[in-house]
Order: sequence, then structure tokens, then C-alpha cells
Amino acid sequence: MRRHLLIWTGALALVVLCTAQVFAKEINVRGRLGRTVEAGGWLILADAQKYLILNPQRFQNESWFREGAGVEATGETKTDVVTIYQEGIPFEVRSMRPSEEGARGNDAAAAGSSRRTTRVMVSGDSIVQAQPDTAIINISVITQNKSALNAQQENANRSDQVVRAVKAAAGAGAEVKTSGYNLQPITVYKEGQPPIITGYQASNSVTVTMSDLTKVGAVIDAASQAGANNINGVSFTLRKDRPAKDQALADATRAAVGKAQTIAQALGGRVSRIIEVQEAGLTPRPIYDAEYGRNRVMAQSAAAPTPIEVGTLDITSQVQLIAEIEAGQ
Repeated sequence: MRRHLLIWTGALALVVLCTAQVFAKEINVRGRLGRTVEAGGWLILADAQKYLILNPQRFQNESWFREGAGVEATGETKTDVVTIYQEGIPFEVRSMRPSEEGARGNDAAAAGSSRRTTRVMVSGDSIVQAQPDTAIINISVITQNKSALNAQQENANRSDQVVRAVKAAAGAGAEVKTSGYNLQPITVYKEGQPPIITGYQASNSVTVTMSDLTKVGAVIDAASQAGANNINGVSFTLRKDRPAKDQALADATRAAVGKAQTIAQALGGRVSRIIEVQEAGLTPRPIYDAEYGRNRVMAQSAAAPTPIEVGTLDITSQVQLIAEIEAGQ
């Protein structure tokens, strides 16, 4: 059995059936030119039938070869060729010329020749508000003493009490870990004199990450009552952020496409295709109170629990895209 292999260098991929005999039928086709789903492919649209041109590169340099142009073609149908999309009957063209009676196709071609394409780059932004599900608190114990050893030991005792109190207030699901430790001299500088060390300062910081946001105020109160003297801010974030990020990205994409359509309408045309899309940014903005510091913690009373309002979290996204616009002259 003889087998046949066909390799076509065009942009449209083909799959060839292997047969013992190729049945070809020469026909005359009259219709108008159109593009295929695959880039670089061409069809002849003849009434309700489509013919896939297997050798369009042979005619693409002709001035009349353009989308919508009326043509008459002679060639053979290739029943042994199957395309990936099977968009039309495979048709190998021997000769092709503009159609004298293809008024509709020529009118479409004339309309097409009066139009031009241009590319625009636009961006779309969006902000999605979501309810935070995680709180992060940074708590510090700062001690000072003339002796470095005494400053360190006092800090260790108070830090241990603070950690115990915080864990009890936050509950079993919270994560408490050391985030920083520092021991340094307290130095006094006087003009014309060498620096004088008057004492030492020890600092131990722990970070509390918790999902029960209703306990944030209680954790702060417990820490201050146990000996913490600095709260380096409280922030709220979103661990399970995928749905909100997806929504922000979709909204930003729609905003960018809307801008491209607005530009196209202003030019009297339409968006023919989206060439490229890039995600420029997608960032959750944590709610952060940087001013929640030492003085506020030290002023807290055991009878007055610290009020904490969680609020909402902003998740931002930006998309940039390049659109091809078909516009009138």
C-alpha cells in the first residue's frame, strides 16, 4: 500500500490521512475570500460552503487578494487532507482571479480597503474590598539598666511573662514567635568629650499571628499588663486571598478592554483583536496602624479594654493590554 505525506509551510496545521489512492475532483468555485480561525489561513466562502485554500501563499501578493474580495478559482478538492479545525473542504487552487460578478464580495473588499488598523496600549485598574481574616501584632519588651546583665535578665523575665499572657489571650490557634532581640549600650554624647556609656538597653520583640480577630484587643491588653511597653503596630491581612485576587484581576481586565473599545468607537471603528495582555500588579493592601505605639499601650487600663475596628482590606490589580483597532480613515 502506497502512503502519502504532505507538509504545508503555511500557518495552518494539517493532518494528512494515509490512503492507497487519492481521489481528487476538479471544480470551479466562486465566492469571496475570508480568513480562517488559524492565523495565516484563507477560505473561499461560496454560498453555504467553505473551501480551505491549501496554497494561499501563491496568490497573496496579488493586489486583489484580501478579505471580502470576490474571486473565481479552479482547482481540486483533496479528500485525503483533514485539518485540525476542519473549517472547510480542503481545496488546492490551480488558478484564481477576481470575480466579475462578485459584487457583494468586492463591495466588502472596497469597504475593507477604506479602513486601517492601529494598535493601542491601555491599562485597567481595580480595587476589591475584602474582609481580613488574619491579624498580625508586633509586641516588644524594652528594659534599661546600668548593668548589661541586669538589663538582659530583667528583659528575659518580663518577656517570658508577656509571651505566656499573649498565648493565653490569643488561644490555641495563634502563632507566637520571636521576631527580634537587641542588647545595646546607652551612650551620652557631649561636645568635646568622648562618648560615655551610662547604661544598657535590652529589647525583645514577638510577633503574634492570629485568625480570631475578636481577640486582638484582649491580646494587646494582656501584653501590656504582663510588662510589654511597645506595640509596633497592628496589621490585618487576608490569607485566603485567591477569590478576591481573581475578582480584582477580572475587573481590571474588563476595565482595560472597555478603554480599548472606547478608543475604537472614538475612531469610528472596532476592536478587532487583543494582541497581548500583561498583569502589571496585584497587591493586597494590609490595614496597618503604625501609630499604635508605646504611649497608647502604657495608657491602657485593665478596666478599659482596647477597642479594635478591623475594617476592610483593599486588594488592587492592574492589567495592561495591546489591542488592534480597525478604524475608518
